[in-house]
Amino acid sequence: MTDNASPASTFEVRSVVGAAIVDDLEHPTRLLSARRTEPPALAGGWEFAGGKVDPGESEEQALHRELAEELGVSVRLGEVLPGPLEDGRWPLGESYAMTLWWVVVESGEPAPLEEHDALRWLTVDDLYDVPWLAADLPIVDVIAARMR
Repeated sequence: MTDNASPASTFEVRSVVGAAIVDDLEHPTRLLSARRTEPPALAGGWEFAGGKVDPGESEEQALHRELAEELGVSVRLGEVLPGPLEDGRWPLGESYAMTLWWVVVESGEPAPLEEHDALRWLTVDDLYDVPWLAADLPIVDVIAARMR
């Protein structure tokens, strides 16, 4: 028997959630970036905090859990920042797609607790001063336009 399925249809794209953590949802002037420590191929790159959605978990639940685990904060979710994929998500390589929300911290002070070793608040003038992961650069471009 011959399998005519394309390679892309032989695996499922994994759902990831992320947060564009800003100082104000309506008129953001600062964005929080996080430097990864793992996996080795991504270590040292800067990204949006967040992570994988666990089975049985909604995307919103996953984002709240991830931000509590990674940064020690409780947050308020704003609107989703729509991406270029048909379903409005952002591609992260071939295996992952991310839903990204505008987010503000409601309680706690962000700290690099898990998967990150540094955090940095960036203004529109220094958004590109950190080496963002390649998949996140198109998102940074959209955020820069909103912050102008």
